[in-house]
Amino acid sequence: MGFIDSSVTAVALPAIRVSLNASLEQAQWISGAYLLTLSALVLIGGALADGLGIARVFAAGILFFVLGSLACSAAQGPGQLIAARAFQGLAAGIMVPGSMALVARAFPKSERGRALGLWAAATTATTALGPVVGGALLSLGGSEVWRLIFAMNLPLGLASLALLWRYATPDRGRPGTPIDWLGAMLATLGLGGMAWGLTSTGGESLAALGLGLVVFAGFLAWERICPAPMIRLGMFANRAFAAANLATFLLYVSITGIGFYLPMTAMSAWGQSPIDVTLALLPTSVLIALLSAPVGRLADRIGPFVPMAAGAGIVAVAQFGLVLVAAAPDFWLEIFPLTVLSGFGIALVVAPLTIAVMAEAADDEQGAASGINNVVARAATLVAVALLGRIAAMGYGPQGEGVPGFGLPSATPAHVAATGQAFAAMAGVAAICALASAIVSGLRIRRRPS
Repeated sequence: MGFIDSSVTAVALPAIRVSLNASLEQAQWISGAYLLTLSALVLIGGALADGLGIARVFAAGILFFVLGSLACSAAQGPGQLIAARAFQGLAAGIMVPGSMALVARAFPKSERGRALGLWAAATTATTALGPVVGGALLSLGGSEVWRLIFAMNLPLGLASLALLWRYATPDRGRPGTPIDWLGAMLATLGLGGMAWGLTSTGGESLAALGLGLVVFAGFLAWERICPAPMIRLGMFANRAFAAANLATFLLYVSITGIGFYLPMTAMSAWGQSPIDVTLALLPTSVLIALLSAPVGRLADRIGPFVPMAAGAGIVAVAQFGLVLVAAAPDFWLEIFPLTVLSGFGIALVVAPLTIAVMAEAADDEQGAASGINNVVARAATLVAVALLGRIAAMGYGPQGEGVPGFGLPSATPAHVAATGQAFAAMAGVAAICALASAIVSGLRIRRRPS
């Protein structure tokens, strides 16, 4: 639920914007509000699980997540939906670390890295599955059917609670575990300010971006001196660990940004239906599911940075291909093969990325390393949605007769041309980020695996 809902709105946003009369900036925050609270609070969720008991906090996170989902499905305006999504992300920040901790506790140290790698592959696959689920539900038809995307979390949540009650081993936790509330507040304000600055087109955008950067710098300074920090910055002194997380950030900006805006573009300007987009994006999830285990074994033999560099390079090629065809694409002959190629590249990266992160962390910091990498990936998604949305608005150009705005459905030639121009600009930035990820990974390739 937590990872599908980070991407499920990608296909539904055109329908949501029409239903709730939402602007492009509001549409970005429908996704961004969720990603912001999830990114800022996921490590706090881990500390809460340690202090109060993993199964107990995990169950509370699931319950809050379901309540937030029901609020999303009942929203009557964009402001209500954004607020409900922020609460949903807060609940996910409590829920997600519990799942990681349950997996880590169930396996001995010798098998924990591989188990968490499988967990990471599952979360990546379900994130990629989000637009597929959204497209399948939207194919049912009706202007309000998008509400089912959130309402379906009620039966999923109840099933999850039943499984947790049946199989999880209860624990009392460690009362008195310190929690870095100030760090969580600074991270939220810093990331939120930067996202606001990137999405806003008004005069306050530069001020918001600058303030966000200053506050986030304050967060990093506090983490350096905090007795119980959310993120132990000393872990980044390990160059391989730092490189793996930098490669994660760059690659997730690329793949999640295009993953968010491709469905919107295809349905608003290229004449594709939700089910078309669903079928086009399905191979990515299938490839991740099929290739993660064998690629993980390959990474164990030759080192993780080799498949990471190759996979990110393949993603970059696919994104550059989108730049070339964005103006007037044949969806099934041009866009679909490029999405499959990108999905293959992503499948090459997922398991090795987790192996690279976990291999460079000490035994007593495996959970912290996994949590940091998860935060980096979620923060990259937040930046991607905000940054590429700003680029889309600039590339689309001023709105006028026949050009209703990026992401709104219209078949007029002016709208199709403006949308293609905007998407090409986004794909170009995404391709550069993927190429940079490949370069960072390539610089860490050793002649012999460590």
